[in-house]
Amino acid sequence: MIIVHGLIPIRPDCREQALDMARRMAEATQAEPGCITYDFYVGLSDPNSLLLFQEWESMEALMAHFQTQHMEDFLRELPHVVAGEITTRRYAVQSVDDESEEPHDLPPVIH
Repeated sequence: MIIVHGLIPIRPDCREQALDMARRMAEATQAEPGCITYDFYVGLSDPNSLLLFQEWESMEALMAHFQTQHMEDFLRELPHVVAGEITTRRYAVQSVDDESEEPHDLPPVIH
């Protein structure tokens, strides 16, 4: 599994446009083969930041995502709404511990 997360600072005057772009991108991407999760979230401490969280079955599925028309459209529109540097991180997950399968004594993490 591949996990990607990103932080996108958006211009306050373009917030609604950015949210609409995010909604369209998430909807189109969630229909892609190999996409497990793909969604944007609004920052609690900064409502003008979007957090992107993605999970992919494989690196091949993620690479195919970069070749889609909706990704091309999103990247073309993105510079018009961004307010600063976009940061992303990608993680390759070797195993997944599904809490529903094996209970443990750790409390949930809440920040």
